[in-house]
Amino acid sequence: MTTPNRPDLVLLDFDAWANERLFDACASLDDAALDRTFEMGIGSLRATFAHDLGAMIGWTGVLLGEEEPFASMREDPPWSVETFRIRQREANAAFRSAALDGEFADVVVREREGRTYAFTRGGILAHVTTHAMHHRAQCLNMLRRIGVESQPESSVFQWMNANPPVV
Repeated sequence: MTTPNRPDLVLLDFDAWANERLFDACASLDDAALDRTFEMGIGSLRATFAHDLGAMIGWTGVLLGEEEPFASMREDPPWSVETFRIRQREANAAFRSAALDGEFADVVVREREGRTYAFTRGGILAHVTTHAMHHRAQCLNMLRRIGVESQPESSVFQWMNANPPVV
């Protein structure tokens, strides 16, 4: 894979790559480590994985005009890291397709609890990818506190070095 030159594709490709690195770092952790509670973010690695996955699925649903796009976030699955990895790959593909199916200036309107919200397609793409980056940073801190010394690569700079453009 080579580094794309469009910011939207950079965000999407980087997000998928960084999630894979995080899942790699967590693959050998036992349930106790995955469920250890920390006073940050969502509270544990597994809960953070579920939250980020649910958010991506939910925002994909918003882009697709689904009535209950965030229903999956009500689940608290005790999934393995590998199951999260597979579900995240599926969510990445669906989100990518929905986010790129139109113009970034397209306005998406959503009603929730009696209130109407309007978002641009580009704003949703930026939100979902930066939201995930925020929570991955919390996961890195959790990993450090668990004692995982080798932190996964997690920056756009590291992703660009791993996927250099063709010169």
